[in-house]
Amino acid sequence: MQKAVKEFLDEFSLHTSPETRYLDLVAEIGELGKEILKATDYGKKYFVKTTQIAEETGDCLFSLLALCEELGVNGEEVLLRALAKYRKRFEEKGSIDSGK
Repeated sequence: MQKAVKEFLDEFSLHTSPETRYLDLVAEIGELGKEILKATDYGKKYFVKTTQIAEETGDCLFSLLALCEELGVNGEEVLLRALAKYRKRFEEKGSIDSGK
């Protein structure tokens, strides 16, 4: 997936600073949160996935992978390391919480 994002950034000359990519990610997460709040009437009704939620989730994923690209981080590698870390925590403590 990150390769596809890199190719898209290259094709449209959309590379930018990591700081800008980070701010874009935060903005997209905010938009996703807004859609989740709307879909649940601010927690008053059960969550139901909407087209807008799926679209905003895609925007978040694009933004995160674009940030990985600008940071020079391999998204798949760091995800696999995170999963291994969480698996170890769960096996040791019954939770993935770091306990901090």
